[in-house]
Amino acid sequence: MQIIGHRKIYFAISGAFVAASIAAIALFGLNLGIDFTGGSLLEITMDSRISADTSSITSALITGENPVLTSVQVQPTGEHGFLLRFKDVTEEQHQAIIGRLNAEFVQQLSEDERTASADTEASVHTSGIQATDSNGNPVNIQVEGAPIAESGTTTIGGISVVIEDRFESIGPVIGEELKQKSLYAMVAVIVAIVLYIAWAFRKVSDPVSSWKYGVSAVVALGHDVIIPTGVFVILGKVAGIEIDILFVTALLTILGFSVNDTIIVFDRTRENLSRDHHRHEFDWIVNRSVNETMRRSVYTSLTVFLVLGAIYFYGGDSIKNFALALIIGVVVGTYSSIFLASPLLVEWEKRSRR
Repeated sequence: MQIIGHRKIYFAISGAFVAASIAAIALFGLNLGIDFTGGSLLEITMDSRISADTSSITSALITGENPVLTSVQVQPTGEHGFLLRFKDVTEEQHQAIIGRLNAEFVQQLSEDERTASADTEASVHTSGIQATDSNGNPVNIQVEGAPIAESGTTTIGGISVVIEDRFESIGPVIGEELKQKSLYAMVAVIVAIVLYIAWAFRKVSDPVSSWKYGVSAVVALGHDVIIPTGVFVILGKVAGIEIDILFVTALLTILGFSVNDTIIVFDRTRENLSRDHHRHEFDWIVNRSVNETMRRSVYTSLTVFLVLGAIYFYGGDSIKNFALALIIGVVVGTYSSIFLASPLLVEWEKRSRR
């Protein structure tokens, strides 16, 4: 394939996606999650007999004579699950939120359903244990102490229709600290990559200096980070998807995966340069190197893509966005390793000669 010869087409494609991503970030901004802004996250599952949606849950919490919250964002997760985001609250307020939801939605049960549910709750938490004696006759063993309520539930009149699956609370100071440390981690990784590539290719100085390999790799990495971020900004505007600490973890993973792919191509270029002894032009050598490593890059990325696809479709809701970020990053990173990083080296070499 004549990849290097058509490099301006690939530059235009990358430039268009990067420009669109930067425009989206500038227009809409980052929809930061509670990891960076501070606040609380509550994940609940409603009883299958209960009819609830985002508006009814929101209304139950922020309206009435004594609302438990001033504002809340509710997002459906699965068939009966919901994810609630609100300001940082105390443990008493946390329990009040669960209690208000139970009190509100238990009214949907009929009198018979309430009685049956109360009997079920009582039987679950009974202090008696059924056993048999040596003759096989039933014996009721009493255990001292009060019955222990099931973790993650708050019952109303012995009935619970709201199950708490997860609760997280992060203060604004911690959120700001996480934001700064995430930025520092990204910068540290990029600087370390430049230094490593410059050192690894220190013996390659003709026709392109070793540090230019590092800079070309970093340009490709910037491409690999900006595009997934732009996609998530758009998804945040359209679908309410937030950028959290898992997204930063995904970006760091993308950086590592993409630079590994890029270094493989660069290393093959270095080998072909040492074998060629100036018989061919630099662009011919680079094009050959890209073609020789393309199959490996595509097959490796495809296997990772299949695994991430399985995680996205069959994994839990808590890691779905993490898998989506990695999927986008793997696709973009594979593209940049083949169609961006090495063509940038050739373009740099040609401009230097001119």
